[in-house]
Amino acid sequence: MPRFFVTFILLLAALFGIELTPWAQASIVAPWTDAVARVATTLIHGFDPGVHARGNTIATATGSFAVSIEAGCNGVEATLVLVAAILAFPATWRHRLMGIAIGTVAVQGLNVVRVISLFYLGQWSRDAFEWAHLYVWQALIMLDVLIVWLLWVRLAQDRPAGAAPPPGAAIA
Repeated sequence: MPRFFVTFILLLAALFGIELTPWAQASIVAPWTDAVARVATTLIHGFDPGVHARGNTIATATGSFAVSIEAGCNGVEATLVLVAAILAFPATWRHRLMGIAIGTVAVQGLNVVRVISLFYLGQWSRDAFEWAHLYVWQALIMLDVLIVWLLWVRLAQDRPAGAAPPPGAAIA
């Protein structure tokens, strides 16, 4: 257990350190954030075609309301926490890579739901927007990371590569 925590903290520090470099911000984080805005806008177009995205900003057609997706709201940090937790836990590399791929989709999927909900909540009430943005969704995103990691741990228990599944286990 102590090894996991030390490894997790070191990986987290390294990943956040890399994320904060000017190169990573320009080459990874900014394009990722713009992509989150485009994905959210594409989904919104299914029921509200007047909304548009410009860079990291989603706005109404009338320009009466817009949200700007900034650092900390793009799901990158939550994904890095999940990646550090998965890499720190003893498992095969195959399980780790699958966990990172599926976990990233889960975290980013919920983050898109978050962005869309905040976009509409902000049009209704700025106070409700601020409260949901700062308290509700921050907690829900990190709860999502914890749940995804716990599910992954349950599925990726340290089992030697090529070992037969335990008796009674379903084979997919």
